[in-house]
Order: sequence, then C-alpha cells, then structure tokens
Amino acid sequence: MSERGKSDNSVVPAKPPNKAGEPVAEVVEGRGLAEGNTDSSTRPGRSAGPGVSSGLDRVREVARKDKDARFTALLHHVDLSRLWAAYAAINPKAASGVDQVRWDAYGQNLRANLEDLLGRVHSGAYRASPSRRVYIPKPDGRQRPLGIATLEDKIVQRAVVEVLNAIYEEDFVGFSYGFRPGRGPHDALDALAVGITERKVNWILDADVSDFFSKLDQAWLMRFLEHRIADKRVLRLIQKWLAAGVIEDGNWSETIEGSPQGASVSPLLANVYLHYVFDRWVRQWRRRHARGDMVVTRFADDFVVGFQHLGDARRFLNDLRERFAKFNLELHPDKTRLIEFGRFAASDRKERGLGKPETFDFLGFTHMCGKTKDGRFWLRRVTIKKRLRAKLKQVKAELRRRRHLPVPEQGRWLASVVRGHLAYYAVPGNIDAVSAFRDEVRRHWHETLRRRSQRSRLTWERYGRIANRWLPPARIVHPHPSVRFAARTQGRSPVR
Repeated sequence: MSERGKSDNSVVPAKPPNKAGEPVAEVVEGRGLAEGNTDSSTRPGRSAGPGVSSGLDRVREVARKDKDARFTALLHHVDLSRLWAAYAAINPKAASGVDQVRWDAYGQNLRANLEDLLGRVHSGAYRASPSRRVYIPKPDGRQRPLGIATLEDKIVQRAVVEVLNAIYEEDFVGFSYGFRPGRGPHDALDALAVGITERKVNWILDADVSDFFSKLDQAWLMRFLEHRIADKRVLRLIQKWLAAGVIEDGNWSETIEGSPQGASVSPLLANVYLHYVFDRWVRQWRRRHARGDMVVTRFADDFVVGFQHLGDARRFLNDLRERFAKFNLELHPDKTRLIEFGRFAASDRKERGLGKPETFDFLGFTHMCGKTKDGRFWLRRVTIKKRLRAKLKQVKAELRRRRHLPVPEQGRWLASVVRGHLAYYAVPGNIDAVSAFRDEVRRHWHETLRRRSQRSRLTWERYGRIANRWLPPARIVHPHPSVRFAARTQGRSPVR
C-alpha cells in the first residue's frame, strides 16, 4: 500500500534504545535514540491524516499528546494548495538559483508548473538542485556564505517545513526563539530581559556556536529527525537537499557536512539539531546540577545563559564544551565569555576595587547594567555601535546612488529605512541611539541634495521642511519587556 493510503496508520510510538551499550543520539528526560533502532519496524498507530480542516491539526494533536510518536505518512500533506501557498510566500524579488528561474516567469504557467512539481515530489522523480554560493559581509568584517536555492527547491522546502512545524512546534522548548512561527527577536529579547531582571542572575554566559551551519553533522541530524519522522520519503527529500552541494564560480562542490544558510529548510533543521544537542540537555543539566537560579534564551546559534552562582556557570561552560564536542560543534573562542552581570554586579565589583560591569551583545543590542532615577537596577539595551555605523554607511552609499532621483522618491525610500530601523531598535531606553540614527540620516540626505548641483540653493530652513515631511520622528515603539512578556506567556516562563 502506498504512503498516501496509510493515513490511518501514520503515527507509531518510537522504540526505546535496544542496544544499551552502543552510542545513542540523545539520552535525556528518560528516552533516547539508539543508533540501531531508527530503521526498525513500528507498530500501527493513530492517524496523522487530513481528517481536520487544516490537514495538520491532527498531526499537532498527536505530536502534543505523544512525545514518542513517529509519523510514517506525512508527504501527502504536501499537496497542490500547500505548494501554491509556498510559492506565494516567496519574495518575488528574491535572487534566483543556479537555474536562473525567476518568480514571475515561473508564475506565468503556475498551475501546470506546480502540478508537474507535485507529481515529481510524490513519485520520487524530484531532484534537488545545487545551491548558488554567494557571500554577504558580516558585522565583524568577515564574509558569510549563503546558498541560494532554486525556486522549485524553495517551494518544496517551504511546504515540507510547514508540515514538519506541526510536529516540532509541539516539541521545541520555550527558550528557543529563532526562526519559529509566531516568534521573533524581540520575544527573545523580552524573555532575556525579564529573566535577568526578575531572577537571581549574577553571571552571564554570552555564547556563540562557531561556524554552526557549516559544521552541523548531517549523520546526527538524520538520527535526530528519525526520532519523530518515519516517513522515508520526507527523510529522502531532506537528504537530497543536504547532498545537493553548492556551485561557486561555475564549480560544483559536495557538502558532506553542514546545511546551507539561505535555504528555507535550514532554520528548521538547525533548530532540530540544537533541540537535541543543546535545549533538552540544558533542561536536564539545570534540574540535576544547578544550585541556584538559571535562565536561558536561544535564538538560532546565539544563546545567553544567566546564573546565580559562579560555580554553576563555570561547571556549565565546561560541560557544554564537552557536550558540543560529541556532536562536532564548538563554542566560538572570541564570542564566548563569562561575565559578572546583574543587579548586584556594579556594587560587588566596586567593593572589590573593579570597574563597571562588562556588557554583552545579543540580537543587535548591547546589554548594560544601569539604574533608574530612583536607584533600582535597570537592564539597559542600546544599539550595537558597529551595527549603527555599518547601517549609516549603507544609507550614505545608497543616497549617493539615488541622488538624482526626484526628492519624493528619495523621501519615500528614506522614510521606509527610518521606519524599519525604529521598528527593530526603538525599545525602551534606546531613544538616544535611534534619535542619533535619524539625525545622521537627515544630515546625509542634506549633503546628498546639496551635491546635486554646484549652484544649490537648498537652505537649512527649506531642507528642514523637506526632512520633516518625509522622515518619521524618532520615538519608542516597543513596550517594556515585562509588559509584552507577561501578555505573551500569561504567567508561563519560556526563559526557564
């Protein structure tokens, strides 16, 4: 019988490890993955079929109720409507892959193209294409490699990710925020701020995984996926994407490890990998070893851990290095630091004759120990200076390129830039930085307009009217972290 015909037998419970003496993929919280059990037969179980309105509600329900269930029939959820929605969600202006097929060209005969794609996916004739390698600058001056997938690969990946999210969103822990539906950077920032402010946090481990996407072990990843996914066709699709390789300067190279950044499926695969390697292990470590309070916030491969006791922090860091080494990962030596931080850090350091507490960066903000006007501890967050300077440099260069365009066209573009900056960085306590950004944008625009002609008559008074017409004022647009965090969690604590 085909997988499509097995919708009534699509979920089966995972077997426990059957060779206790062999290495296991993960042994936490009372269950693990044995190296020899991922391909073992499974007994019939409950349906994960489309017997509900969305077609995935049943999958979510089973995943929520049975944490050991393995889903044997998932690919039938990748249907024409899901492919259509995936195509619509792709940015029409996104860069094309190695086949140079653009979004609008593909859409000229969309139904026929999607029906053909769907047939290839379900028959096994679909072949993943290599990613096109491009590089983008990183804030530290290095180049970040990205893999640009073909349009059809993006469509299928998005559709498969939507199906797998129905399972993994029931599994992922509360302190994992990166690239998850309904969660964003500000949710992680709020959780971290509330954790540091309301818990007994005296030490911060600011950590970063070194070259995570390029060092991700594909063999371990497939074992982790097999803990929940027993549909061989879905697993083969993922293997095809991982093995497709990359093309750079016309040359193809194999990818025997890692997952290409830029692919639609990569964020989910990264979260699955770190869920088993880091998240579940952290929860177990906290229960077994932590003597005091401990808070955790992770966004993709960036994470911050707060501790009440220095002894806990040091032991955790040592154990974490050993843990990562087992799974081909390591902490970045320059971006991983253990610092004294929290409500008592300033006074404790002053008593020891030390300077102000160190700061740490997370998701675009420098976090500092501050005080309110009445002397209470206040976690202050300001825009990272390097990012502010880099963004202003980009704006200045783009203004030069656009300087001969009509003023309204320039104004509309600059307004979108300032609004976008405010939408991310205008958090409580950061008004000085966002005001400085707007002022610098205003100054660069004035210089650009004056250089349009050697006989410019643009006075400051006239320019002031132009700038006020187009540039939105600097103001705080985000609520206090505790307010939004409380509204989101309703008393639950994803930082714990």
